Amino acid sequence: MKIYLADQRKHFKKHLSLLSNKKRMVYDESRLIKKVSTINLETSKSIEELNLNSLFEYKIFPENILTYLTQWNDEKREMKVGDNIVQQVYLPPIKNFSQKIIFGVRICEIINQDKRKGFSYETLEGHAEKGISTFTIELEGNKPIFKIQTCSGPGNIFSKMVGPIFTVPYQTFCTKKALKNIKRQIESQ
Repeated sequence: MKIYLADQRKHFKKHLSLLSNKKRMVYDESRLIKKVSTINLETSKSIEELNLNSLFEYKIFPENILTYLTQWNDEKREMKVGDNIVQQVYLPPIKNFSQKIIFGVRICEIINQDKRKGFSYETLEGHAEKGISTFTIELEGNKPIFKIQTCSGPGNIFSKMVGPIFTVPYQTFCTKKALKNIKRQIESQ
């Protein structure tokens, strides 16, 4: 985790290259908090007919919350397991008047099933949280949904201290915004 006052987007390539040396954070899933958040997608298209670029290009969070550079977009190819994402989180969620916090995550699974498409990533050393997040578009019954499933806990002593009063409410806010952002993108097709 690195904190800046200036926007780091023009330095994302440097930050991305530094992530290749970072290890994933060690965690025990049985000791982490599991959360599942979903939103219905109002569309008549099947999962196979949907354009899932917004999901697989990581356009999940609104830009006032998080900007990023993915390794696969930087290398002009599709996502693969082992790819890194440099994330710039805005605190508060206002681009110009915020602290910019740089984190890294690594793709650990790509999901390509008939009724479920998406991916998972794990946090890298230095992240405020340790654990895994999964983002999928899937069928629940006969209806498509967007699902965010997290299994996480504090990644350092600071996030452990402020988690209950700050980190957890902020994560809930970001998750709700991400659900609505993907819903808007999928339903506008």
